[in-house]
Amino acid sequence: MPMTGSASRREFLKRAAALSALGSATPFALNLAGIGSAAAQAVPTDYKALVCVFLNGGNDHNNTVMPYDVSSHATYAAARGGIVAAGGIALDRTSLQEIVPATSQGAGRQFALSAELAPLQALFAAGKAAVVANVGPLIMPIANATQYRSGIVATPPKLFSHNDQQATWQAFTPEGGQVGWGGRLGDMFASANSNTIFTAISAAGNAVFLSGQNIFQYQVSTSGAAAISGASNTNLFGSGNGASGGANVLKSLIQQSSSNVLEQDHANVVVRSLGAASLVSSALTGVPASDARVALGAQTNNRLAQQLQIVARLIAANGALGAKRQVFFVSLGGFDTHDNQITAQAALHTQLAGAIDYFYKATIALGVANNTTLFTASDFGRTLTSNGDGSDHGWGAHHFVVGGAVRGGDIYGTFPVVAFGTTDDVGSGRLIPSTSVDQYATTMAKWFGVADSNLNLIAPNIGNFTTRDLGFMT
Repeated sequence: MPMTGSASRREFLKRAAALSALGSATPFALNLAGIGSAAAQAVPTDYKALVCVFLNGGNDHNNTVMPYDVSSHATYAAARGGIVAAGGIALDRTSLQEIVPATSQGAGRQFALSAELAPLQALFAAGKAAVVANVGPLIMPIANATQYRSGIVATPPKLFSHNDQQATWQAFTPEGGQVGWGGRLGDMFASANSNTIFTAISAAGNAVFLSGQNIFQYQVSTSGAAAISGASNTNLFGSGNGASGGANVLKSLIQQSSSNVLEQDHANVVVRSLGAASLVSSALTGVPASDARVALGAQTNNRLAQQLQIVARLIAANGALGAKRQVFFVSLGGFDTHDNQITAQAALHTQLAGAIDYFYKATIALGVANNTTLFTASDFGRTLTSNGDGSDHGWGAHHFVVGGAVRGGDIYGTFPVVAFGTTDDVGSGRLIPSTSVDQYATTMAKWFGVADSNLNLIAPNIGNFTTRDLGFMT
């Protein structure tokens, strides 16, 4: 957990000096030791929540945020084999939802979202959603495709691999990484929470994004705390014959102390789990799913909205949970659109936009919109070229950031020229990212309360980039 005071600052500096003496090749895992001694962090008195919406499979960014001016759209359509009606995978210009960024991305350039993302267009127009263009994993800036092909600049390992790039987005290392940048944020701020177990919460199963050095990620279901099977079943041993005490007997057995190290460790986990479940259940009684502020309404059957509903309820219960800083993770799968892309992505975009719009409105109703920031992430973008009915694995992609503290209504970073053979095309329209995940992360980390001097503890490559704050947060 974070330490405070001059003594801990001296310890942090001592460790940093020792690590730096090992040189730039020092594994980042060693530098994680510094997180526990990061003394420059002020103890927050307010509440903030960061919510990662991970789009599993690699969302096709080319059909998410598109060029809209006539000339650029024509080039985009030609590259994708024509519009859908002509047998290609480009979206017809007449179906798109125009967005007008506050800052020019070049004279005459216009942009739009797919039709199914209309709720995000409305949030963009209202200044509550921003687009961050061409984001992806980088170790250091890569100027152009020629430099990339020369191999003289370090690139992230195992590009274009689902598992490895999911892990790289979430933990800056390929598959096998154990500590994510959401977990690192949790490590820094866990001491501000009276119940540290509620610092990092996933409504989508295990995610390396939330794994910290010191904190454990807490997993919930869409209905609340995930119960231990049988521990709350009063008919555990069948009806009658003292069945009502069955659950208590089981709970007693699985919480027993033991001289065996493994058995004791298991008992500790069980005790923590049962205690946390009880606290969550109690806290959520104040914000039931039927509460008008968080009721799903039209999004009742939207599985992403269901995850975001429990997140909204937990955020509303932050006082009862003793939380000042929380990081959440939700996900939506199905974005690996090698085929049937037009139909599949349209359905996924409908869910995505509906869920995000629902969640933002819920945070307004709960009075926490300015304290809550949601952002999207995905394995990678996809190729501009079509394989006939879909697209293949890419690299850089466009993403959304939504919330009351977002400087919305603008496109941040550099929106690429959507054509083949550009300086950032490494083949088939795969884009070299112009903005790194590190920069994306540190911009939100600063809003979350991380001191500038500690940003390298969140994002290991940030020192290689001139811009540490992209400006999309207030």
